[in-house]
Amino acid sequence: MSSSHPITTADSRWFTSSYSNGSGGECVECARTGHGMLVRDSKGRGGPSVAVSGEAWRVFLGWSQESGRSIEV
Repeated sequence: MSSSHPITTADSRWFTSSYSNGSGGECVECARTGHGMLVRDSKGRGGPSVAVSGEAWRVFLGWSQESGRSIEV
């Protein structure tokens, strides 16, 4: 990510995958930003998040669909 486009978590609307069952299993939360996505561990909401560019996110979603690991966001 370019430093000219800082991504912060302050105003982010986090959501979990439609595959999440809400029982505290292995799940991540995501938040859309103006320049990509933020990803964090749903069990560690106060912890760090990973910033992913929009292009990297599209590549990831394409891979997940091609490999049968469809992800709905």
